[in-house]
Amino acid sequence: MKKIAILGSTGSIGTQALDICARHPEEYRVAALTAKSSRKKLFDQVRRFRPEMAGLVDGIREEEIPEDLRFCHWMSGAEALHAAAAEVEADQVLVSIVGIAGLRSVLDALGAGRQVLLANKEALVTGGHLVMDLARRMGKPLLPVDSEHSAIFQCLQAAGPNRAEKILLTASGGPFRTWKKEDIHRATRAQALKHPNWDMGAKITVDSASMFNKGLEIMEARWLFDMPENRIQVVVHPESIVHSAIVFADGAVLAQLGTPDMRVPIGYAMSYPARMTTGVAEPDLFTLGKLTFEAPDEEKFPSLRLAWEALRAGGAACTVLNGANEEAVARFLREEIAFGEIYTLVARAMDRLSGLGADSYEDILEADRRARAVVNER
Repeated sequence: MKKIAILGSTGSIGTQALDICARHPEEYRVAALTAKSSRKKLFDQVRRFRPEMAGLVDGIREEEIPEDLRFCHWMSGAEALHAAAAEVEADQVLVSIVGIAGLRSVLDALGAGRQVLLANKEALVTGGHLVMDLARRMGKPLLPVDSEHSAIFQCLQAAGPNRAEKILLTASGGPFRTWKKEDIHRATRAQALKHPNWDMGAKITVDSASMFNKGLEIMEARWLFDMPENRIQVVVHPESIVHSAIVFADGAVLAQLGTPDMRVPIGYAMSYPARMTTGVAEPDLFTLGKLTFEAPDEEKFPSLRLAWEALRAGGAACTVLNGANEEAVARFLREEIAFGEIYTLVARAMDRLSGLGADSYEDILEADRRARAVVNER
């Protein structure tokens, strides 16, 4: 039986991981659960799965813990994330928290010799060199949970000794794929949160609408698969059936297909190298009829251009892009700025903070802090 700790258990990825645990109670025991602020949902999860430890990052007082849940060791703040990642006895740590906070948790879990199931892009976007170096030293390769990176990983397992020459990273195009540039700039919060294919949290859904999500995934793929950025190509595929592909030297393409349901990549990471039932049906290709592929429009979605620029710049440029985007998206969700201003604010931060180094964890945190400060300037 594998023991798993889930950081971000009340979010979309965390709840689907728990659904898989419930389907296979003889194979998985939940050791730890953490959430940011959704205490009622976390209480319900603790009642059902009875972990040894649970934590709320936003904090919880002892008197707020229901009597029937006091069998569990409760923690608050960043200490809860550290304990779940590195102190609770677990074989696997699913890092599904959002944002740069995931970097510390990934480093903590790897340092404790845990197998990391990675559902946090920002850990590699901001600290890819630190994470991959530690993973190599610990002999613990990261198992990707993002649908695109899981697809690439699965294709590479089938490639045998043949090295991929190029990665084809698919993108749904989000809700604004067919919109005019000026209409995208004026898009509302409600419009940005209507993703056509995936059920995700607010921040990731907005990132998908702006295609910053795909920019972050380019950076993630560069580190996960040791692939130069000029050999990673984005392909818009609105049906979200082909989750990504790899290209070989002879021109052959190997792709992974599946119904757009995150339980498939989550389950593969949890059970790797085996496969198990997830409750997801295979795609009905006859009903689909056709699959569509398009080139991305970098004029309408400048996030892709900014991502390439950050990768080429090196240093802390990717950290600056990520921090500025996180802060700009937060302002958009509070309806303080227009959707199109997300791009403007990220570009401003990258221009203002060019040349920053990222040699240490402290350097990365400082670059992130400064990027957020630029976005919040009045």
